[in-house]
Order: sequence, then C-alpha cells, then structure tokens
Amino acid sequence: MRKLKNNELGRKSIDEFKQAKKTPLIVVLDNVRSLNNIGSVFRTSDAFLIEKIYLCGITATPPNKEIHKTALGATDSVVWEHVEDTLTLVKKLKGENIKVLSIEQAENSTMLNEFSTEQNQKYAVVFGNEVKGVQQDVIFASDGCIEIPQLGTKHSLNISVSCGVVLWDLFCKVKL
Repeated sequence: MRKLKNNELGRKSIDEFKQAKKTPLIVVLDNVRSLNNIGSVFRTSDAFLIEKIYLCGITATPPNKEIHKTALGATDSVVWEHVEDTLTLVKKLKGENIKVLSIEQAENSTMLNEFSTEQNQKYAVVFGNEVKGVQQDVIFASDGCIEIPQLGTKHSLNISVSCGVVLWDLFCKVKL
C-alpha cells in the first residue's frame, strides 16, 4: 500500500465544488468564539460538500487570518452567510421546511447513533458556543436535539470534533 500524493487525490477546483451537487445539510454556528474552530468547521464542511454555513451572533466571519489558518481556503469554496440572531434564522429555516437539529446534551435528546434521517429531507445542525452551548431558546425552537454518545469522564467534545462526528454520521445517512 502506498500513500497517495496530493495530485492523486482528485480534488475539486473551487468552481467544480460550487457546481457539485451538495449534501442536504446546513451548518449553523451559534455564537462560536474560537477562530480556529470556525476555520475547522469550514474545512470539514468542504470535505462533505455541505450546502451552507451560517455564522451567527459573535461568530467571526472571513476574511480572517486565524480562520484561514485552519480553513485552508475552504472559506472560498463553502457558501456562508452571517446572521445576527440564531433564533430568527432557525425560524426562517423551519419556514423553508428544513429540519433544525441542535447538537446538545439535553432532556429527551436522540443519540446520534440512533438518529435516522428522512428521505428527501434537508437538515440544519446547530453547534453552540464553546462554554455555554446552544442557546436555550434555539433548542426550544429546534425540531429536536442530537447528542453524541460519550462514555468517558469528560462528556465534552471540542466543537470542531463534534462537527466532524455529526457531519460524517449525517453524510452517511442522507441520500445524495
């Protein structure tokens, strides 16, 4: 077995990415503080052909040197938009028949490994602030909460790790 070289990876150009059929997933960042986390979410979203990222509240926006360090150019490929209020966005998305799922440890949450997607349904997943999580009013307005099973002592994952786990799982479950 031989490791592939960069030129053997079949990478899309930015134009090819923009024209490609997207995974029916939208990422919402609810007041995320860390510029490195934001950049990482862009890079992960690029990897899975995510439709769009919404950067809400205090979440920083490109162009930004610190975001770029971890995004590695994904801010140019993935469509994004800044929205001041996450709750207003959630209501708008629901009005567009998009199911909104907060990624949070909450009462009556569904474990990610037990969550089943519906065919031909678009989903938006909300990731919250590194300390406070997803705002409670956003959770109330969501169609449900998805929780990543955690069996150790911490029960806390970095948002960039959570995003990678959730997007990979949903990417495998939704039909392209």
